Amino acid sequence: MAPPSRPAPRWAALDTLARAQASWAGAWRQRLALKCAAAGMRLAGRAEDEAALRDAWQLCPAGADPGPAGAIFGAWRQLALQPPAVSADRLANVVELLGLAWDDEALADLCTQIQDVAGSRRPAPFAAAAIAAHVLAARPDAELFAWWLADLVLAQALRWPRPLPLLMAQALGPAFRTEDGGRRIRPSEKGFERAVCVALVQGAAEACRLAAELSRRAEKLLAVAPKLRAKGASDVIFLLLNEDAVSGSLATKNLSRFGSRRLFERLQQLEAVHELSGRTSFRLFGL
Repeated sequence: MAPPSRPAPRWAALDTLARAQASWAGAWRQRLALKCAAAGMRLAGRAEDEAALRDAWQLCPAGADPGPAGAIFGAWRQLALQPPAVSADRLANVVELLGLAWDDEALADLCTQIQDVAGSRRPAPFAAAAIAAHVLAARPDAELFAWWLADLVLAQALRWPRPLPLLMAQALGPAFRTEDGGRRIRPSEKGFERAVCVALVQGAAEACRLAAELSRRAEKLLAVAPKLRAKGASDVIFLLLNEDAVSGSLATKNLSRFGSRRLFERLQQLEAVHELSGRTSFRLFGL
């Protein structure tokens, strides 16, 4: 499904996209997760940008520790992959990825608070703002977790099948600055609910633009698929449609590393993928 072509309010367009099952929706959500993770790194005072986060995740051997940067990216990847349900076990996994310590009783209480906020009659942006403020009031060191939960509660309140990582990417932007453009408005502070509403409008516009771009690229990829003769080409196309990036030396049951490199060379010749790393080795490809 392509994004709506007729002029429409950005939020309505985003709501439609969030509920649709477009072939490229996985890559879209993961690209949004990457943007949020990069903003989270800046908020945490770290230097890793989107390229560094991709490397931390993609170049990490299976089962190995991706490091703090890769773990934070992993938290936002998980947000985008799973339905917006909560359990103490899931939250425990997320706080561990974010480098936080949180006891089991507090996590159980937080689950109850999330259910109460998401099930209330307040508008979805206000519900997202409320859970972020609640977390930060309890744990001033947990702002990354507050933003992660804000997007999860937003998805619950709107009944989206999967959350869209949106708010963290806006947290350091103009929506959360005081009127004079100076101090950053943090969760629970005066003007925060209004700032969340503004940030969601801005985030919706950016997400819709990204969706339109990825939709066009996905159409091109699917159009060239019949020209690909590699046995494992369908596996690679599936990954490209569902991931932010795919290793150029990917090995699968049906495709060797050498075959994978040749397949990506062919896809580049057909202008159906983009090389994302800028390197000549350990290359990464995506829509």
